[in-house]
Amino acid sequence: MKTFFVTVSLVTLVLLTHSVPAHAHHGWSWTSGGNIELVGIIKSVSLGMPHGIVYVDADGQVWTVEVGQPWRNERAGLTDEMLSIGREVTISGARATEPADKKVKAERVIIDGTLY
Repeated sequence: MKTFFVTVSLVTLVLLTHSVPAHAHHGWSWTSGGNIELVGIIKSVSLGMPHGIVYVDADGQVWTVEVGQPWRNERAGLTDEMLSIGREVTISGARATEPADKKVKAERVIIDGTLY
């Protein structure tokens, strides 16, 4: 019985240890679960790992848009050059739960009529 308890405890510890970092990084807990469409002009860009960040001015409010990892963007055909300052962009994605937090996790990016 003692061996069973020790085994179950160790397995539980290993599973928890490996699942927490993945949850912390890949969490969507800050999003509302509902999607919005945001149309605006790119003001600044910070691309790289783990996610790129694009700041978009939409109707006078600057939104923080989290885009995919560089390899995902590339696989979708979205290059760094396409996310240039001054370019109009349409973002569809999950917005932050808190209305005052102007942040969106992009699921779709549309530039010049092309969906990425």
